[in-house]
Amino acid sequence: MKQTKIARFQKERERLNKLVMKYGKTNIKRFYSIDAEVYKAGALSKKTKELLGLACSLVLRCDDCVKYHIIECKKEGVGDKEFEETLSIALVVGGSIVIPHLRRAFEAWEEVKR
Repeated sequence: MKQTKIARFQKERERLNKLVMKYGKTNIKRFYSIDAEVYKAGALSKKTKELLGLACSLVLRCDDCVKYHIIECKKEGVGDKEFEETLSIALVVGGSIVIPHLRRAFEAWEEVKR
């Protein structure tokens, strides 16, 4: 069976993160730790935080980050309407330059829903 783009992304991300941790010293490891901590539920739910991360990633045009947050959004039970509204906000904030990333985000969303 053919491996999906998302599955390939996850495998490659895991491999590269191991490499970073092999060479990364205190500052890199601290940053990774902060990143993990900030998305934990607090005053905002993890679901809300992942949607925020998705919107920011789209505006910053980071396809890897967009894919990661799409995967996490699916795990948190985000629905199609929430997903579309989040991408709409990112499009308004980021402008038309976001459109190519928006296309790939919808493609990835379709894939994670299978």
